[in-house]
Amino acid sequence: MVKVNWMILLLFLLACGKSNRDKVEISSLPDSEPIAFISNRDGNTEIYTMASDGSSLLNLTNNEATDYAAQWSPDGQSILFYSSREGNNEIYAMHADGSNVRRLTNHPASDVLPSLSPDGKSIVFMSDRDSLSRNVYLMKSDGSNVRPLTHNNAYEESPSWSADGKRILFTRQLRDDKDTTHAANGEIFIMNGDGSNVRRLTNKEGYDSGAKFSPDGTSIAFYGQSEGVWDLYTMNADGSNLTNITQDSIECYSPDWSASGDWLVYTAGSENNYNIWIINVESKERRQLTDTPCREVGPSWRKPKS
Repeated sequence: MVKVNWMILLLFLLACGKSNRDKVEISSLPDSEPIAFISNRDGNTEIYTMASDGSSLLNLTNNEATDYAAQWSPDGQSILFYSSREGNNEIYAMHADGSNVRRLTNHPASDVLPSLSPDGKSIVFMSDRDSLSRNVYLMKSDGSNVRPLTHNNAYEESPSWSADGKRILFTRQLRDDKDTTHAANGEIFIMNGDGSNVRRLTNKEGYDSGAKFSPDGTSIAFYGQSEGVWDLYTMNADGSNLTNITQDSIECYSPDWSASGDWLVYTAGSENNYNIWIINVESKERRQLTDTPCREVGPSWRKPKS
């Protein structure tokens, strides 16, 4: 009788162990939402989408011009990007399947890096139309009512919204007059959605950019340079608790959060060979999603509202 009881106990423990392992594996899976990214795998810079495991690859643009900086709309039904397809960098929108491409800006200056507000009503973007430098601009989602949010001689880039639509992150270059390098000191700044209350969040050597709020608004991910190496960083929404989460020997940049906030999709590589990766923010588990000798950059993870 005792022997039978031990057998039952052993089977029970094995079953529990298997169940726990399965639970851990399932919880570590990344979000199933698709990822948009930029690739020149077909000989031209195009916008692609793929599943979160790297499958189901689809070229959305198929255009001879350069198409860049794909960003999902909050409802996941459309994608914003900029393109030189009409002779000048302008901002466009299209359906998530690549159809119904429509031009939103029309200006001789270069309009780039669009990001749609969480309520879908406004687009923040970068432009050099004021002739001072490249500054942050705001317009309605149909391209009307364009106005500057910043107005200075400092180079700026990479605007993005907080989940509540009240704040905007961006990079401002604080170049020392003696610094002639391409990537001079750039810091992460934040301001209100109307351009007021501009304040600095980072204070570290090197160029920091590509800042994105986590879906719950508590954390910010960005990429930065430290001792000549580009890595991904996270910090609290107020700029505290700065953490290097990649610590890699290759360049890591352009992070974007999954809808759950557990994973970041990003670009990693060197010497014009870059691919798309994901990393779990807590466990630091990494997975490579693309594997080409090309340049695959600028990933954006769809995060439609529930």
